[in-house]
Amino acid sequence: MTAHDGLSASQMKILIIEDEKPAARRLIQLITEKLPGSEILGNLDTVIASVAWFNKNPQPDLLFLDIQLADGICFEIFEKVKVTAPIIFCTAYDQYAIKAFKLNSIDYLLKPVDPEELGNALDKFQPGRKEPAISLEQIRHLLQPATKAFKTRFLVKIGERIQTVDIADIAFFFSEDKVTLLQTRQAKKYVVDYTLDEIEDMVSPEQFFRLNRKYLSSINAIKDVFTYSNSRLKVHLENCTDNDVLVSREKMGGFKDWLGQ
Repeated sequence: MTAHDGLSASQMKILIIEDEKPAARRLIQLITEKLPGSEILGNLDTVIASVAWFNKNPQPDLLFLDIQLADGICFEIFEKVKVTAPIIFCTAYDQYAIKAFKLNSIDYLLKPVDPEELGNALDKFQPGRKEPAISLEQIRHLLQPATKAFKTRFLVKIGERIQTVDIADIAFFFSEDKVTLLQTRQAKKYVVDYTLDEIEDMVSPEQFFRLNRKYLSSINAIKDVFTYSNSRLKVHLENCTDNDVLVSREKMGGFKDWLGQ
């Protein structure tokens, strides 16, 4: 019998902090299958909502925590509130040195979550188990990529010809009719063979910011920023025909930090 067999709802109360809805739904489904008597206390998707939850509620028995949230990195939660619950980190970034987690009594799951891996992780967590104190700086260090090389150019196809576009010449990337394009500072547009999500991980976060689902902009393409209704921000991009490029509400804090860095 495994450690999680026979647990009742009163023995295992689980909180999920995950900003990707499909990933959260899958995790809830798998947890329900592995721990049918457990109680899912909720799924939160931002640092702000998580801090508010911990300020108002007792600690869960177990916490599933995505590393990258809608409004920042999960470690910002630890900086604002004390979290004593055992944590299983969830991440899509296998290039991080997360295997070191195992050596520090911290568990992790790579997304998409594998049912067997989830079961193995749950075996280690029993209600009342005392966890070693989490060192924020230690975890930050473990999650730093050893070397992160960002793309310096992108391949584009023009008829039968293939050429490269230097990253310094790119004003922004955008999606249109299920196609991803880059636009140069000279207002030339080219189709690229990546999604915006993929490109976001390929380019330097110091130079590019994901404004919303449709636009990923370079700092050089930001011409003006205006306040908009409901405390939102509107961005004027260089040579952009779209006059309503809005910064997602959950990204506003990160956007302001990025502009001022």
